[in-house]
Amino acid sequence: MTQLISPSLLARATKVLVITHMAIGDFTYMQMCFRALKRAHPHLAIHLWVDERRRTDDPAQWPHLKNYSLYDWLRASPCIDQLYDQNYSPDLHAQSIAEAQREDYPLVVSLTHMACHRYARLAREISPRGFIVGLTKQKYRFFELSKRLSIRKFDATIPLYESQQRDVPHVSDIYAQWFASAFGVAIAPAERYPTIDIPERWMDYARGQFAAWGLASGAPVVFINAYSKGEERCWPLERVFALIRALRDHPQWRDAGFVVNVVPEALQHARALYASEAPPATHLFSAEDNFFQLPAILSLCSLIVTVETAVMHLANAVRVPVIALMRQNNPEWVPIDRQNSTIITVGRFGDWVTQIGLPEVMEKILSRPLC
Repeated sequence: MTQLISPSLLARATKVLVITHMAIGDFTYMQMCFRALKRAHPHLAIHLWVDERRRTDDPAQWPHLKNYSLYDWLRASPCIDQLYDQNYSPDLHAQSIAEAQREDYPLVVSLTHMACHRYARLAREISPRGFIVGLTKQKYRFFELSKRLSIRKFDATIPLYESQQRDVPHVSDIYAQWFASAFGVAIAPAERYPTIDIPERWMDYARGQFAAWGLASGAPVVFINAYSKGEERCWPLERVFALIRALRDHPQWRDAGFVVNVVPEALQHARALYASEAPPATHLFSAEDNFFQLPAILSLCSLIVTVETAVMHLANAVRVPVIALMRQNNPEWVPIDRQNSTIITVGRFGDWVTQIGLPEVMEKILSRPLC
């Protein structure tokens, strides 16, 4: 594989700007690539630009976008030396560009797989004189002249993968290939497996929360998450409570505790439903204060049941068995730990996760040994 950034340029550079439109699931795996890059080039400061694709001029949306929990994790990462996370409004986006321009970056790497041409323009606007590498589609249609011209702003390109291609690699392998192409960093398969360092403060929080819920030490606790960013990946909360009631009919789960995850923006609806439908020993949870609340709680559970979202990857990172409810659309995003992951997939390509019924999930849970 050809290394796009020459060793001599890497040796001279003191910093690199990496541009992404990252989510928690992305960083779960990409953090391992940043670690490898730091080990290979400890002199190189890594600055990370997280572009907010939901950027809006509606002030009512800003608090939610500003407090995206991913930023807590990024700020705590020893691999990230500077973070551009104020990109949720047009004015702040313009200010971030001006701030980045003053850095005069010698290297910019765009790892944005959507609207690659737009990020080619952004990268060149930030660094008019720097060496710029970016992802791009392998082919543009004949009428997409402006996109093809924009892509030429990259000095070197990495071809995008296609989710529906045959034998698509796991996303951890894809990210490792990107870093190998750009920086010449070899990341062994074992080094791609995600980990997470949870500050002791948040482990103390989780243990205290379990005690407040009355979850007995040694009793099994099941964490259930039905929420995802896309409606097509969500499961009805009513079905979650039905699942808990059905499990309680089985002797081995009768004394189990259940933690139901809720995204902060859905708490009001979830609390109303909880008041009328929640079975005993069922507790609502939401990481309202800090990202690390979530993996800390996950790490104390016996089993995690989740739809296709970051929780299933965090489950692998904290080494807790997971049952994942997935569509067929993105096979590269299956959990990496096959030994401790059970995947329930919808029957047809394009089906929503709601097509997965309660009996299918019950069967997989009951077939697992009780931890």
